[in-house]
Amino acid sequence: MLAGTAREVEAAAQRGRVTPAVRTKFHAVALLLRDERARLRAEANGAEQLKRLDGIAQILATTAVRDTELMALLAEDAVVSDATRSLKREMLRTVGIEPAPEEAPPPPPVAATPERRVVPQSVVTRQLANPFLAPDFDAYAQRPAATRSRRLTSWELIGPLLSSFERAGSGDSACMALPAPWELRRTSGKELMPHQARMVAAAADGHRTFLLADEPGLGKTAQALLAAEAADAYPLLVVVPNVVKINWAREAGLWTPHRPATVVQGDGDNVDGFADIVVINYEVLDRHVGWLGNFGFRGMVVDEAHFIKNKSSQRSQHVLEIAERIRSRNPRPLLMALTGTPLINDIDDFRAIWQFLGWIDDSKPLGELMNALEETGLTPADPGFYAAARQCVIDRGIVRRRKVDVASEIPERRVADLPVELDGPAGRSIRAAEKDLARRMVEQYERARTSDGIDPELVRRIAKAELKDAAKTTGENVFSMMRRIGQAKAGLAADYAVQLARSAGKVVFFAKHVDVMDAAEALFEKQGVRFASIRGDQTPRTRQRNIDAFVEDPEVAIAVCSLTAAGVGLNLQVASNIVLAELSWTDAEQTQAIDRSHRIGQTEPVTAWRIIAAQTIDARIAELIDSKAGLAARALDGSDEEVVPSADVQLEALVALLTDALA
Repeated sequence: MLAGTAREVEAAAQRGRVTPAVRTKFHAVALLLRDERARLRAEANGAEQLKRLDGIAQILATTAVRDTELMALLAEDAVVSDATRSLKREMLRTVGIEPAPEEAPPPPPVAATPERRVVPQSVVTRQLANPFLAPDFDAYAQRPAATRSRRLTSWELIGPLLSSFERAGSGDSACMALPAPWELRRTSGKELMPHQARMVAAAADGHRTFLLADEPGLGKTAQALLAAEAADAYPLLVVVPNVVKINWAREAGLWTPHRPATVVQGDGDNVDGFADIVVINYEVLDRHVGWLGNFGFRGMVVDEAHFIKNKSSQRSQHVLEIAERIRSRNPRPLLMALTGTPLINDIDDFRAIWQFLGWIDDSKPLGELMNALEETGLTPADPGFYAAARQCVIDRGIVRRRKVDVASEIPERRVADLPVELDGPAGRSIRAAEKDLARRMVEQYERARTSDGIDPELVRRIAKAELKDAAKTTGENVFSMMRRIGQAKAGLAADYAVQLARSAGKVVFFAKHVDVMDAAEALFEKQGVRFASIRGDQTPRTRQRNIDAFVEDPEVAIAVCSLTAAGVGLNLQVASNIVLAELSWTDAEQTQAIDRSHRIGQTEPVTAWRIIAAQTIDARIAELIDSKAGLAARALDGSDEEVVPSADVQLEALVALLTDALA
């Protein structure tokens, strides 16, 4: 029956009469074909029937070439119409098979802005020129064995898996066993460092999921590109922050020059649909997620993967959706999450990354990870479970190396605090505002207190309420105060950067707010110091031109950088002095900024000069940032540092401010 119906559709397509009824028949046959394949694979004597199904699949594939709408119906995520569902049931009854009870169709996926979704013309051209990319029925025979889950089925495991990293320490670093360095036959002429070559060797040996968490500056981009080469994972999708999009295409040209790369800008009008490497930034994923999921990627790299830590954000949902669609079409794709700072606020930052890699879903471990946990013979109630479970996760593909261990030739780095006194009207105004903020919280505390002494729990509740209502508050709040402090420090920080540039060479100047960057640049112009500006509102080409000017022009002395837009992915190793004019809210963000200079190729010791407003909340936040560095060190590097609770720095700063005021 399947063969006869497929021939009917083929004849109609040859006559050019592909009506809606013909498309319904085509889709019903394709759906039944998948079901029949799944059933026969479970039987020992189904080989002959599978060969017959291969012939029917070939008829469908050759027929689909004649009509793009038929081609779309071969996709795993093609919408099944009511007419197709009804015809499928009728065809089953015709051959004496009672169909399963009708299930309600799944709700359509929620799309952020479906009206803005686009398909670049060159992508359509590629799909038409390569019609056999879509139906790949044989790939399903290669899928990994199903999870052998028995003993742990009733246990909640995600929480214990995360806790296993919080409990780490005593030298337990987080890095899978890697093979000996593997020498690639490269046309680029560039050589890998040993730690890079070992990671590439793992991909060459068949490993296919990696959380590459090397410290910033250890060459993760090159490792990812050459791992894709070793795994033949082309076409390769690379999702990156906007600021490094052009740089990724450049690096591809250096390390894999025989693999053409294309960069998706805006609606993708200039995309090369035949490129091996497609680079796209998080901000435009929403309009391209449709065709990206159907393109036939065999590999996907997510750079600065901590960007997807918030699973409720659109960019995280788009990344997870595309990865799932790639897995549904390819049994063993290469999936790589790159980040030197996978843990920023909390151990839960791991969740979205692990889900992207296919290790877990929303509620449980999957596939190889669950099988590995079963093989330990332990449950979360057993004392040895947490160490064993952590190793199971690491073996799935966590690769973490520190500079001090694998790149000892990189000079040391240090963070030096420069306290400055905010004198004059600005300083007095800031100190008065801080007192007003503290007084407001004290008044709330006094109204709610029920006993003498300082109640830590009530202090925290008041601080949380203040933080939650910060946007509604008419007076000062922690965010507006930090911005005012940054404005007051701008001239002092810029002046210090000028002194460094004149005495020690090139300087990188980081700030969070645009007005602080503006004030610094105005001072540089006044003092006749040439600078390059690297901001988030620039086009990729303008930003890259400014980066090149700082790196290549000896007369450009200072790079004025946005902490958020330029703190990731850039190579600014021509400078060994960094001025942090404003504080970050996290140690990870601060580390990322410093490591723009402290990386492979740096020949001078790197010093980051933090400008701290003395006797203000600025100094308190600097202390809190430093104290929170222990989470990643303990979870990933085997440090015995005490892990500070994962509350936000903003909250802890308010708790400290209120506690001091009450005392």
